Amino acid sequence: MDRLASPLSVLPLVGPARAKAFKSSGLVTVRDLLFYFPFRHIDRTTILSIEKAYTHVKNGYAGELTLIGKVQESKVMNYGKKKILAVRVSDKTGELDCLWFQGSEYFARTFAAGQVVALSGKPSLSKRGDFQLIHPGFDKLTTEESENFFNTGKIIPVYSVNQFFKEANLGETGIRRIIDKALSSYLNFVEETLPSDIRIKNDLPELKETIRQMHQPDSMEMVNKSIIRLKFEEFFYFQLFALSKRERYKHSGGGIQFGVNTSFVKDFINSLPFSLTKAQLKVLHEIKLDMFSPSPMMRLLQGDVGSGKTVVSLIAMLIAIDSGYQCALMVPTEVLAYQHFKSIKKMLESAAKFNSTHPLNIVLLTGSTKTKERKYILDALQSGEINILVGTHALFEDQVEFKSLGFIVIDEQHRFGVEQRARLIKKSGNPDVLVMTATPIPRTLSLTVFGELDVSIIDELPANRIPVKTALRGESALSGIYQFIENEVKNGRQAFIVFPLVEESEKLDLKAAEEGFKEISTNYLPHLKVALIHGRMKWKEKEEIMNAFAAGEFDVLVSTTVVEVGVDIPNASVMLVHDAHRFGLSQLHQLRGRTGRGAEQSYCILVTKDEIMASASRFKQKVEFMPQQLLERLKSITRLKAMEESNDGFKLSEIDLKMRGPGDIFGKKQSGIPDFKYCDIANDSTIMFKAKDEAQSIINKDPEFVLPENCVIATTLERELQIRENYYGIG
Repeated sequence: MDRLASPLSVLPLVGPARAKAFKSSGLVTVRDLLFYFPFRHIDRTTILSIEKAYTHVKNGYAGELTLIGKVQESKVMNYGKKKILAVRVSDKTGELDCLWFQGSEYFARTFAAGQVVALSGKPSLSKRGDFQLIHPGFDKLTTEESENFFNTGKIIPVYSVNQFFKEANLGETGIRRIIDKALSSYLNFVEETLPSDIRIKNDLPELKETIRQMHQPDSMEMVNKSIIRLKFEEFFYFQLFALSKRERYKHSGGGIQFGVNTSFVKDFINSLPFSLTKAQLKVLHEIKLDMFSPSPMMRLLQGDVGSGKTVVSLIAMLIAIDSGYQCALMVPTEVLAYQHFKSIKKMLESAAKFNSTHPLNIVLLTGSTKTKERKYILDALQSGEINILVGTHALFEDQVEFKSLGFIVIDEQHRFGVEQRARLIKKSGNPDVLVMTATPIPRTLSLTVFGELDVSIIDELPANRIPVKTALRGESALSGIYQFIENEVKNGRQAFIVFPLVEESEKLDLKAAEEGFKEISTNYLPHLKVALIHGRMKWKEKEEIMNAFAAGEFDVLVSTTVVEVGVDIPNASVMLVHDAHRFGLSQLHQLRGRTGRGAEQSYCILVTKDEIMASASRFKQKVEFMPQQLLERLKSITRLKAMEESNDGFKLSEIDLKMRGPGDIFGKKQSGIPDFKYCDIANDSTIMFKAKDEAQSIINKDPEFVLPENCVIATTLERELQIRENYYGIG
């Protein structure tokens, strides 16, 4: 009998109203309550009275202290041209002033007389001997907390009190008392969920002790160790599930063992007008080993902008074709589908000798494909006439049937739903699957979004590539920038000009592409041929404009981010991005990658507001003390300066992850990124890599979890799988 599955109504102090409040909050069983952890802990073991803190400072102490007091008054004072916020705080032993030199008006709205606050910082004495804290960190304490805030010497857990709890007359103290009752009666029934050797090796407390320390902490050190345990375990089981699913897929039987039967693939490589890089050859070797094995391949191909992922994927497809199979390349948008289709055709045609000796049938299928053409494609797929099908979501449709689909390439996988990917894979028994992404992904993020895949990385650009020069400028420099573009066009080059939105938005205050197009073609570049392309156009319109631009019929292409990926215009030497602070680093890096594809020096010019440029020199206080508006400006300038300093997409993606979070890197919340309860992908990389290594070690030794020491894993996984429905692992 699982005692922890008992309803909360078995606990003292939990009547029908409180049980209902707990249930509405997602807490139904005793186990749920034990794992309802505080969202913060206030360390009152180091809290000093104001009088004692003053004595410490007078005696020369220069470290951080924590004080608790009540706000007496808050006022903004003029200090020359600046304004300073002074907040007077007192306790029973004395008083001190908290001063803010930056963001005074913002913080003035934060404090009100009578509030109880916990303050942290380095106290000092002014020239006049006044006791003060400059820009302290602070927590506003609730009324309930303030009733006993002088009870120092303890670490106090602070629980979230939602509307359901308030309606049931249940505050923090009530929650704490009920949890204490649950701990005393049920903690001993908690079973360990990590193998002891892993726990000891990684210095993790037992689960019982972890739960107790989170609710009844002995020290902040034990709280921190308990939090690490929770994070480690969460990612450990996430990785175990992903890795075991990969192993099951690989050993499910029925995989295709490809081989190189003729000189078909070799002829293509030899006829290419360029040599493959060492990184491309290394990745190709990894892919070939997978393809030549009877186990189905599940591999992620990463590479920076312009590293040559497409030619690698094409060679892999040719191996499959040489073995008598068909291939599918699935992409998220019609523009990108057309770009891939055109790129593959061009590579095959440029290898003229190969094309005449080994003619291939490559077709494009999208939602815009006309009925007559669609019928031909569907018939030719079933008969095996088509070797490579490039397409969008149209590939998922039931009537799309292959004669012998053996190899699937999925580009930008995170932009497809899991069920959509699964529907394509099911059109063949156990095909080899190669996932590509044009967004360089930090290791921690690839472990979560693509945790079930083997990873190959092309970390080298073609030898003839000249690095793009990047410059950050304010809007006041635009006249000179447009003159620079005009000079580049006179020298035979072309330029992209990118705007963030299509229509004017008062809320975001952005220049829309349409308005920008008129201004540029009329005022700034009236002598040049300027075209406009944006996301609301039909893809055929985009295709026509893009082809005309590639053919040199236009000098400048004004665009939204539809040019972000897939567009290859070797003659384009300038990328001008308006309102660059509105973009993430990965997106800016993708835009920059649209240039630098020819033999000439290329330039990426990032334009932002003049006040954001000024922020870098004006605000030098620590970021956490900034009002939100100033904080956003500093983040923007930090991001943009990183673009100036580095062309390394992987390095930039790490910075982007730390600054914006995982969802924003891919641009959509539904990008396949799991919502971890404890893990922070951006900041917990050390813990996550340790957990991943332990999970991989267990999968290598005991993939079925049958060894005695791994029985706890089998039990825990079984319980987790009963609780939630999982789709992780569908490539």
